[in-house]
Amino acid sequence: MRARTLVFAKAPIPGQVKTRLISRLGAQGAARLQAWLIDRTLATAVAARLGPVELCCAPDHNHGFFTACGQRYALTLADQGTGDLGERMHRALARATRAGAPVLLVGCDCPALSVADLGAALAQLDKAVDLVFIPAEDGGYVLVGATHAPRAVFHGVEWGTAQVMAQTRERLRHSALRWVELATLWDLDRPADYDRLLREGYLRAPEASV
Repeated sequence: MRARTLVFAKAPIPGQVKTRLISRLGAQGAARLQAWLIDRTLATAVAARLGPVELCCAPDHNHGFFTACGQRYALTLADQGTGDLGERMHRALARATRAGAPVLLVGCDCPALSVADLGAALAQLDKAVDLVFIPAEDGGYVLVGATHAPRAVFHGVEWGTAQVMAQTRERLRHSALRWVELATLWDLDRPADYDRLLREGYLRAPEASV
């Protein structure tokens, strides 16, 4: 095993996901887009062939879509559990790094995330850095990789805001941790991001009507 990849995902429940796109796509369309994003991210993680892939589910792993993903990609399902995003990420990373291998944790909002990006992140961890990040254009990050999981990096961050990466850097500067940032990518959250998704050809024509 070279690394474990954790994919954080919310179940594609209409009205509860991609809420900023409901005005554009409708609740059902936004949920279908969420399902497409999860599937794309899992396909990328599996294709990277870095090691086991685990789907970390919210609110839990019992949703039928998650069950189908587990069967399709032969991967492990786990619950994210309680707490804010930082607490859930830290708990998942701490659990996974106890196995002694590097861990990559990704969300499902970045259609641009590629096999090469995952490989590049692992290559940085192989150079003995503690953490690697792929920042997002909106001020967050789309990937964090770790060889161990210090709680302070994930505690007290204003998750869901444009300050996430900046606050994370501030915590890192006050630590003895070594970290690397790779090239910035973009998340899909707003109508303008959806337009970009179509413009850059990520969705085929039949799917563009989600």
